[in-house]
Amino acid sequence: MELGGTPQGSPQGEGCPPVSLKERRWGLLLTAFVGGTLAAVYAVAVPFLAPALRSVCLPFIPATPRQVDNVVRMLQGRRGPLVDIGSGDGRLVVAAAKAGFPAVGYELNPWLVWFSRYRAWREGVRASATFHLSDLWKVSFSQFSNVVIFGVPQMMPQLEKKLELELQDDARVIACRFPFPSWTPDHVTGEGTDTVWAYDASTFRGRARAPGTLVPPPKRVPGSTGLA
Repeated sequence: MELGGTPQGSPQGEGCPPVSLKERRWGLLLTAFVGGTLAAVYAVAVPFLAPALRSVCLPFIPATPRQVDNVVRMLQGRRGPLVDIGSGDGRLVVAAAKAGFPAVGYELNPWLVWFSRYRAWREGVRASATFHLSDLWKVSFSQFSNVVIFGVPQMMPQLEKKLELELQDDARVIACRFPFPSWTPDHVTGEGTDTVWAYDASTFRGRARAPGTLVPPPKRVPGSTGLA
């Protein structure tokens, strides 16, 4: 007695059209193509989406040309190494290197790090603009005289404490888009989303903003549309 399978005397797969070798090959190629495409999308997307899964997210939003100009204005008359925390596509680090600063960028997205290195090479500042794949909370910034951060409000209080502990008294911190919550800026320039705040370590260490505390207003930078 037959318990399963093809009944005796019946041809295998009767009623189903035979699959040609060519069709099988096309099926395998299509499967490989779809699988490869999904893998490529995953490899590209994960570095951009992974920061969103962190408790403090620092998303990649390219700096505008005016923001870069405002940061460079805040660096006039200063010297020493510069670091961009969350350097994105490297445009600020490259601009600082062109202005004569040895500039370093720290970024968590490997694609942006690789692109930044290409940009530095293309702009001819590869020797003075370097980029590292690293988490900003695992890096010490004690060796830098100039610190630039395009931050988000959630991270600024914790970053305040880190920089207060690590920076030298002659350091300057430049914040873009969002100011630090407890520090009073020494200089401000720009308007709206292009506003840039500059904080000198020698003053913010003794000028944490407390309720009822009166502090001098920040200075205006000559030639800007905002405070300096």
